[in-house]
Amino acid sequence: MYHRIMVPIDLAHVGALEPALRVAADIARLYQAVICYVSVTANTPGSVARTPAEYDRKLTAFATQQGVEHGQPTESRVLISHDPVADLDDLLVKAVADIGADLVVMQTHLPRKLDALLPAHGGKVATRTPVSVLLVRS
Repeated sequence: MYHRIMVPIDLAHVGALEPALRVAADIARLYQAVICYVSVTANTPGSVARTPAEYDRKLTAFATQQGVEHGQPTESRVLISHDPVADLDDLLVKAVADIGADLVVMQTHLPRKLDALLPAHGGKVATRTPVSVLLVRS
């Protein structure tokens, strides 16, 4: 049913993403799908990496480690933005089409009152892409 699963990753908060990582790995194993870990970074130094190339190396290493740990084929894709916070939703929606994902698995949080003003990224991706989006709450 699924062939290519996209999993948005923030390398600064990998520990908080564990539930979504496990769900994506389980679904990939069930359908023998490839997992593509996608992350957005700025072209300026950040807390995870000083350059986009360094960030790309770290995401590639993360994807490789996930593949070994879960026994699934993995890929990675770094998206570069001048303003990752403002561009995140648009870049993730575009990435779904660019990588040919047929499922997106995203970590999310419990709803809060602030979400009425600033909706969560998962909701935006789900309403703007033609593929299934699985939001994993922790």
